[in-house]
Amino acid sequence: MKRFFLFAAAAVCMVLAGCNGHREDTLFIAQVSEPVDTVVPVVEVPFREKLLTAADVTLTKDLLYDTYTLEDTYPYKDTVRSFKWDVIRNCLAYIENMQRDSVKWVVLQNYKNLNREAPLVRKFVRNAYRRVADTLGVERYQSVPLYLPGDTLVPERYGRDGTLAYLLGEEGGFSRILPITLEDEWLVPRRYLKLLADSTVFRHVIFVDRLDQNIATLERMDKGEWKIRSMNPATTGRHAPPYAQETPLGMYLLQQKKSRMVFLKDGSAATGGYAPYASRFTNGAYIHGVPVNVPRTAMIEYSWSLGTTPRSHMCVRNATSHAKFVFDWAPTERSLVVVIE
Repeated sequence: MKRFFLFAAAAVCMVLAGCNGHREDTLFIAQVSEPVDTVVPVVEVPFREKLLTAADVTLTKDLLYDTYTLEDTYPYKDTVRSFKWDVIRNCLAYIENMQRDSVKWVVLQNYKNLNREAPLVRKFVRNAYRRVADTLGVERYQSVPLYLPGDTLVPERYGRDGTLAYLLGEEGGFSRILPITLEDEWLVPRRYLKLLADSTVFRHVIFVDRLDQNIATLERMDKGEWKIRSMNPATTGRHAPPYAQETPLGMYLLQQKKSRMVFLKDGSAATGGYAPYASRFTNGAYIHGVPVNVPRTAMIEYSWSLGTTPRSHMCVRNATSHAKFVFDWAPTERSLVVVIE
């Protein structure tokens, strides 16, 4: 099985070359020039099943959460922002196509280095935060080492926590995987992988647009048919070393939920407050409600900063009632979070 996925500079989801070996059997009449008394055999010829494209995906607004709802396009200061439905259709077509076969899913996991700090990659740099990263910008901290097949001594690069992958097989103490957002197969030590249930199906997808600072939730009803469940303002992570980081582009599994996610004050071990209804998708990045800073304890429903400019440490801030909607609506380990721009 070979699937290709591309997040371009604009994070546009699209399927690259290859039909992944999907096929259906059909009857094909061979067109040959033969005498009229010759019996023309019916030849069974397999052909590749057609992949869904963005044009095959229909989106219908059927909101389950209708507070603070944005229009498809809306003004922001001296410009216009929007929900990128064409990009979203491309992504949804890919998500449906990647689930057509019976596969074993795994997720890359190393939240707070709980599965051991990843070894140094062959070529590494110090990023703006003075932390080790591979040459593609993925940090060592909370990441998973990816080894080239045939070379399990030194990892080639890092894979982000929360990345979904196909499990292709086992080789010694390693698993062979194909991440859905990378083109190549990799070997990964088993301790960094979590096997998902065989019944796993992804019908809930959350799209975060870090350029236009909005969030949309969509739910699959049938083949190519998706309903839009909410369209809201959001605030993503900002680049502000050494503490705040951008929300990373990509596709991730919703892995964990906390009704209150406690956070620390920058540069301190002291509690800074909590974020309500937090749903974690990669590293320490959560979709959550408006942060509550100590000494306050009561939840805050809305903030003027939502939908403006990146202000978070990596997370995706929402109105607290929308964060609760996501928290209740999106099942853990069966929902995807796609960050675009």
